[in-house]
Formats: sequence, C-alpha cells, structure tokens
Amino acid sequence: MTRSDGHPLKIAMIGTGYVGLVSGVCFAEIGANVVCVDKNQGKIDTLLKGNIPIYEPGLSELLIKNKERQQIQFTTNLDEAVSQADVVFIAVGTPTSPESGEADLSYVFKAAEEIGNALDGYTVVVTKSTVPVGTNKKVKDIIAKATCQNFDVASNPEFLREGSAVYDFMNPERVIIGTDSPQARELLTRLYDPLCDEGVPRLRTTLETAELIKYGANAFLAAKIMFINEIANLCEATGANIREVAKGMGMDQRIGRSFLNTGPGYGGSCFPKDTLALNLTGKSYGVDLTIVEQVIRSNAERKSEMARRILTKIKPGETLGVLGLSFKANTDDTRESPAVEICQQLLDQGVKLKAYDPKAHLDKDQLQGDFTRVEDPTEVGKDASGLAILTEWAEFKALDFQAIHGKMKKTDFPSLFDFRNLLDPEVQNLQGFEYHSLGSQKMKITSSQPLTLAG
Repeated sequence: MTRSDGHPLKIAMIGTGYVGLVSGVCFAEIGANVVCVDKNQGKIDTLLKGNIPIYEPGLSELLIKNKERQQIQFTTNLDEAVSQADVVFIAVGTPTSPESGEADLSYVFKAAEEIGNALDGYTVVVTKSTVPVGTNKKVKDIIAKATCQNFDVASNPEFLREGSAVYDFMNPERVIIGTDSPQARELLTRLYDPLCDEGVPRLRTTLETAELIKYGANAFLAAKIMFINEIANLCEATGANIREVAKGMGMDQRIGRSFLNTGPGYGGSCFPKDTLALNLTGKSYGVDLTIVEQVIRSNAERKSEMARRILTKIKPGETLGVLGLSFKANTDDTRESPAVEICQQLLDQGVKLKAYDPKAHLDKDQLQGDFTRVEDPTEVGKDASGLAILTEWAEFKALDFQAIHGKMKKTDFPSLFDFRNLLDPEVQNLQGFEYHSLGSQKMKITSSQPLTLAG
C-alpha cells in the first residue's frame, strides 16, 4: 500500500460518523496515513483525546494504537487534508429527506465542492457514503467545475455491520471498486492489497453498478428479515417452531443461516433508509420494485403488531419493563430502532415504561411519555406488570429473572415478551412467567419442566 515514491498512501476521510471513523481507523491499521476530517470541532477534540463518540467493539483500541503510531490524525481543516491526499473518501451522511423520503445528498455534494476547491495534483475521490445510482457522476461534475486539477471519481461501497464493523473491514467478503478510470482502479486495488492477499474477491465494475450493488444487497437482506417474520407468524398459527424452521431453511446453502432470526423488524442507519431510497430510485426510472415496496410496508406493520401484542396484556397506566433500546445488540445506535418505535407506540397508549440498555444512546426527548431509564437491569421489574425483550443483548440471557419477578407488581404469571427469541425456557429459570416468543405458542411456565401451553 505505497505510492510510487515508496511512502504509504495518504488518505483523507471526509466525515467521522460511523462509516468514516471505522474506515479511517482500519485503513490506518493496514498501513495508510489517514487524516479524518469533520466540521464538528467537539467531535474532533474528542477523537484527538483518543476517545470515540460511538460504541463499536474493538474500535477504541485500534484508534489509540494508531494515534500512537502517528498513522491517523483528526482535523477540521479539509483544505489541508485534501491537498496532501492521494485518495479522498466521502463518508458523510445521506439521511432520508423528511419531505420526499429520498436520500438527502446535500452533504455529499457540499463535500464534493469543497474537495474540488482543495485538490492539488492527481487525486482519486471515492464515495463511501451509500448513494443512489447516478450520484457519482454528479459528484464528478461538481468537482470538475471547482478545479482544473487532474482527478478521478470512484464508488467503493462499505458493507460494515454495526457491532462487528472492525472485523468486517479487516475480513471483507468482497471489495467493490466502481470507476471508469484504469488509474483510479489500480490505485484502489493497491490500497486494498493488505486485505485481499488471502483471496478476498475484488469486483472491478462501473460507477452505476457499484452504487446499485450496495442498495441491492441491503434491500435483499431486509426482505429476508421480513420473510422469516411472516413465516414466524405462520408457525404461531400452525404450531410449528420458527427456530427449527429457520435452522432447517438455513441448512440450504442457497439460502444460508444469516438474517433468518425472527424479530420485531429491522432498523438502524441503513436498511430503513436504503430500502426507501431504492424504491424511489426505481420510481424515478419508471421501474416498479414491488417486493421492496412491500418490505417497507411489512416492516412498519411489524413494529405496530409487536406493540399491539403487548397491549393485549399491559393496560394503559400499567408499567412495562423493557430490556433493550438499541436497534440491535453490540451497538449504541437507536436510529430507526424497532425497540424505540415500539416503546413510543406504547407510551402513546398510556403505558409506563422502565427500560434498561447497556449502551444505547438516546437523544433528548427521543421518547415522549412516562419513560424511565434504569442502570440496573433487575430494576425494570419494579412495579411492572410485564416484561419485554426488544434487543438481543447476550447479557440478558444471564439475568436472574426470578429476582426480576420478585419485584414485579403482578406476580401471577406476568407476561414476558421475548421479541428476539433470546431465551430458552428449558435453560433459563422463567418459572412463574407467561412466556411469549415469536414463531411459537405462548407458555405458562409453572416449573423448569414440563412447559405448559397457555390458552
């Protein structure tokens, strides 16, 4: 990963959000000299101290290590970082526009203009942000209007899963390089050489194809989630068991085991935003993406259905203990979190909530209503009439549910809604609960065994 003069490649990473920060730190780890740029001085100050503003396993350790090695720097000075870079990555947000539902590309286009004004010599400008088809050509036009320097544009989508992003970056399943420039393609190929020497496939393709690969992959995975949720509903009606159905389906190599865990719907910063954007892109080209459109509707309905199930047992004015607020385990991200959406729907109906999550970050007033957050997971049971597991944190498996049961207001078989199918009633001591999982019939647990189907 060196330049023609033998020195390490220099990277400017524009944006220190989730994608930019993880990518910047990991590029430093594999040998590049990285400067991460952000306009938020407070965020830069935090990073300069060796702290990270997000929770991502393993990231803090890599950040500290590469700061000490002087492989990574942080600044608000975009001009200086770009003028010295061989490769500039655009990793700014593309949030959903509240007016149209489309991806808001204003941050991408603003970054492109500023990059164009700062270029000094040949540079490859790479879009890491997830953007609709055709965006990179617009980025190229914007930069061309701002500079007379020689440059190329490429699309290099990321496939990082929150909670395992460092591992995913360092152990990629594939690297996608979209560009019409042989010079840019060769430079990006060298950049990824340390990760691809062991046979990781690299797909070199066009800008448009690279852009659509990311959207297509996310939409397919979202569809897989919603499909298994519908099968779980059928299991409940027929007496089949979704855990075994999913296991049997996943044994088929054409299907695979991943994304076959039933739950309360998908969330996070990618799937909701990307399915909406892809559907609207299809409409703009006169193409009906009916499956994607149904996935979006099904996901919204799934969260409402989970809230309705709880409301059959928990009445307005009663308290529900909630375990989990982040959109999935091993992240503090609550963006589009099914747990938060379900909680708000319950609050709107007058249910009181007492919640615990080990890492979730909630913005001020993100939840409106009688909501209390506790620091001890056993405290969610205090004065509660029921419990709900909404995020699959592994630590919840080790909780003393009998201790929680002892603090509850209703002790005669209070409902435990396990909407992540995290617990195993034959392993965990759930005696005294009416256990509701997804994809199987509810059970009143009177002892460790046998398990009694509830009426």
